[in-house]
Amino acid sequence: MSGGTRNNRVSKGVRGWLSHLVALPGAALSYAVGKWRAMQASQTMIGEATPLVLAPSSTAKLASAWAKAASLSPIGPIAPAAWSRDEQRLIARIRAETAEHGRNNVTRTEAYRNLYFRTPELHWALLAHMVSRNGGWNMTDLQGEWLPHLLSESQRKDVFMFLERANVLIFGDAYPQLRLYEWSRSLGRNLFHLLPAFGVSAFMEPVWRQFWKDGDSALLSTALIVNEQHYIDERVAHHPYYEKQVIHTLFFGLQSLLQMNAVFFPYRCDRVEGGEDLQLAGIILERFQMLAERIEFGKRLYAMLFGIPRVLDGVRHFAAAVKHTGSRADYAPGLFQPIRHQPPERYYAEKLLGGKLKPGATPLYSPPLHAAWVDLAPEPPEPGDWFQGPEQVGKYFRSLPFPPNFEITNEYGLLLNKLELAVLAAQRGGEQPKT
Repeated sequence: MSGGTRNNRVSKGVRGWLSHLVALPGAALSYAVGKWRAMQASQTMIGEATPLVLAPSSTAKLASAWAKAASLSPIGPIAPAAWSRDEQRLIARIRAETAEHGRNNVTRTEAYRNLYFRTPELHWALLAHMVSRNGGWNMTDLQGEWLPHLLSESQRKDVFMFLERANVLIFGDAYPQLRLYEWSRSLGRNLFHLLPAFGVSAFMEPVWRQFWKDGDSALLSTALIVNEQHYIDERVAHHPYYEKQVIHTLFFGLQSLLQMNAVFFPYRCDRVEGGEDLQLAGIILERFQMLAERIEFGKRLYAMLFGIPRVLDGVRHFAAAVKHTGSRADYAPGLFQPIRHQPPERYYAEKLLGGKLKPGATPLYSPPLHAAWVDLAPEPPEPGDWFQGPEQVGKYFRSLPFPPNFEITNEYGLLLNKLELAVLAAQRGGEQPKT
């Protein structure tokens, strides 16, 4: 059976099961109450928030600097002789660090975390840490409890390669920039003339120079969001292989079902008697291939993370206390388990009720990254600079709005139920298990 036919069959089956589920008065009422509480919680937290501001005067300065950068004639790669011997040693050191920390999603995520807690003015590093955690959870889901029942081995490998490529490209571009700032701070002089040594877009050098002067974390973070999404646009989002093998086969049919278009921030995950007190903030991206939507999505995540005190405090505590492994047991150890204690059943049996484990059910399998995927040697990024001039980017520097509703704990429970129902629907429809 083709992937498209299988996906359509699963989707139809899920719709049927969901229609049945929502038709149940108790389930519909519970969902409605949960949705209302989430909206109320979101509004309460927004009421406590301090909106982040992008100063028009600062963006005007950048626009002028970007125009100058775009007007310079292309000169090609800068020869090593352009830098001093000490600068060449520093470049080599940062490249080696980037390669060492870029081995896999866990090492990259940990590198972002360590960098943020060393230099908390680099807000983007914490945002990248949390988004990278989500990327790792999506990677291990492919080998976890449910997705092997829905996707073939080759499909799962293609999705992993898609996620890994985006993850490693962003890290390889951004991490040297962050480290160069750390070295600038340590040496007491800006080193941003070295950015071209790492293939960084001409868009970023004026941003870093201005940040060095005024320390505007919101402006820097917005610029990094804009830069990284442009950086992966042709290399991943519109790459012919990923369009054919992943985006057009999965993201247009099962994107929301597989949860790969959602980013969750655990801002409270305490163990309590009889279970867990887990609270999640997050938003869902509707159209991954739309560059402007990805940028606005990133900006809203950033505004939520650094503009809403309860979310920032909870996320900082979580990031400091819980090391990333790739398993969803990192934040919900009562719901997920990183080790199988018995062989997987050929046919899946229902475990969830209302987004929680049914009495007596074993936790859902969510492996750590090292048990799910081997490290891959990354291919070098395709050459080229996306930046052409300030008219490309000006619209992204006007505001940092909060998402209207971001308390997503209840919605997350529904997403888990939908995914489980997809497996059950596939089995009821005669689909053979993939495991």
